Amino acid sequence: MSELRVLIVDDEAPARRKIRRFLEADASIRVTGEAATGLEALEQFQSTKPDIIFLDVNMPGLDGFGFLAALQAEPRPLVVFVTAYDQFALKAFEVAAFDYVLKPFDPDRFQQVLQRIKEQIALQRKSELGANLHNLLQKSAPRFPEHVLVESKERAFFLAVLEIDWLEAARNSVTLHTQGKTFQVRGTLEGLAQKLDPQKFIQVNRSHIVRLESIQELQPWFHGEYRILLKDGTELMWSRRFLDRLPDLVNKSRAEN
Repeated sequence: MSELRVLIVDDEAPARRKIRRFLEADASIRVTGEAATGLEALEQFQSTKPDIIFLDVNMPGLDGFGFLAALQAEPRPLVVFVTAYDQFALKAFEVAAFDYVLKPFDPDRFQQVLQRIKEQIALQRKSELGANLHNLLQKSAPRFPEHVLVESKERAFFLAVLEIDWLEAARNSVTLHTQGKTFQVRGTLEGLAQKLDPQKFIQVNRSHIVRLESIQELQPWFHGEYRILLKDGTELMWSRRFLDRLPDLVNKSRAEN
């Protein structure tokens, strides 16, 4: 685990020294600041950005609870209350404190707290890493439109792309075939091909693009080409020029045969 930064907040200097001594015995911990009041702690927090705060409850001016109420940080660091007063325990957990240690505490109790902290932060960082990786993949993945605007007689509507079975070039427009119906859209087949997800649609010849899920069967043809039988009964040819666009699974099958 990488180094953990700690801020100690306690109005009693001996208590701060004791906490620091226990913390500095652990090589994975670095004390980045100390404060004697809640106001000092707020200033220290801005400059030290700690992962963990050991926080006293009773302090002059702004106490421990007031400090947490004023703290504007997301995500908030883990907070361990260190106090001589057990009557604050319930309130401490109401403000989502990670732990509550009563003074005077011994090294064993302190080590138990540290171990729990390390386990919790390890889980948090693993979760954050997974979330960041997911977000990175989401951002890096190309975005393809889910609908296309089509016109039918005197009305226009958005047709779901995954309802399209195949597309056919028609001069300055493209014909969309879907569930036995056809719609004309302006543009070229090449232009539409760039907007369609290549994992779901593939151009099979100069004039046609096919949705893979709409294919019923592929029949080997002359010169290594294929005849495509679609689920709607349409027959198309997969020409040699476009065979390099075959999905990997089909390419593997062709190589084995």
